[in-house]
Amino acid sequence: MMAKIYKKNSRNGSICLYLGKRDFVDHVDHVDIVDGVLKVDTSELDGRKVFVQLSCFFHYGKEDLDLISLSFRKDIWMHHVQIYPPPAEDKPVTTPMQDVLMKKAEEGAHPFTFNIPANLPCSVTFLPAAWDKGKVCGVDFKIKAYIANEADDPDEKIDKKDTCQLIIRKIQFAPDKLLPGPEVNIYKQFMFSGKTIHLEASTEKEVYNHGDPIQVRVKINNQTNKVIKKIKISIDQTADVVLYSTDKYTKVVLCEEFRDQVNGQTTFEKEYIVTPLLANNKEKYGLALDGRLKDEDTNLASSTILLPGTYKDVQGILVSYKIKVKLMVASGGVFGSLISSYVTAEMPLILMSPKPKVGPDIMDLPPVENN
Repeated sequence: MMAKIYKKNSRNGSICLYLGKRDFVDHVDHVDIVDGVLKVDTSELDGRKVFVQLSCFFHYGKEDLDLISLSFRKDIWMHHVQIYPPPAEDKPVTTPMQDVLMKKAEEGAHPFTFNIPANLPCSVTFLPAAWDKGKVCGVDFKIKAYIANEADDPDEKIDKKDTCQLIIRKIQFAPDKLLPGPEVNIYKQFMFSGKTIHLEASTEKEVYNHGDPIQVRVKINNQTNKVIKKIKISIDQTADVVLYSTDKYTKVVLCEEFRDQVNGQTTFEKEYIVTPLLANNKEKYGLALDGRLKDEDTNLASSTILLPGTYKDVQGILVSYKIKVKLMVASGGVFGSLISSYVTAEMPLILMSPKPKVGPDIMDLPPVENN
């Protein structure tokens, strides 16, 4: 995977943002520092200062819409750093990434660093409907550089030509240590019968990467005289919007039926392979995705992993998955094929991205302009 330098100029060319990456990893107990560089042309500042702001916000709609157009934004966290004139402090220690970026930016380059608190949500975006082009809902992180007299004065109007910004993502990767998967046992006894159907469902491991096949092991002990006509395996995604309400949105991201029949007084065991993919769900309005960057592909939203005791209300959106194994049981007699009941087992699924491999050195790569 080729490394990039991300670059964004203000309209007047007075300031320019440089980043070496746009994905910053949440390790659950800490988050990667956000290290970048801002190039400043002081000739047109007219005594004003230059600031960089990192914000985490929940939003719906375009930022330039008003409330009548169904735009909504709530800042979850925000921090400002003054870049120019440099604060009267000791010269900051730069990271290797900043050293590279400062060589690219050349004269007028100033490093900046942000520490994202570990209790903030990860980037999540809801898939918009076809008629909602331009309207997105989710949690995003944004780095914004701007020229102003004060860092955060609500009465000061900042001209758009004096600003530049880049969206970044706070993401989680699958843990290195993989634990065994969950196992669930369901016993169902039918009316007027002392016999049961025992359904055992399990997965090989606790965490699966996006796009990897998931092995679902099914064991059935049918002690009744009823016939199991088919087996259905589905995966549900639940997005819990905890910031402003208790809304929960559940979408089926995979559903497959298997025509395996299990007669009465028999046992059955089989391993099924299923793979939930965004490519098969792109028409599902409201599906949660990993935060989308412009012109870059993404995937189904990763499961949210929190430290014990984390205050959930500031998390914005919590994402979880579960696997359902459902047996369709036909009754006996003349109308057996018309009257059915179900035996269902549910178990949790953690779906995440694998840790990326370290890419090549970015020293000799040209900047990528992001508009």
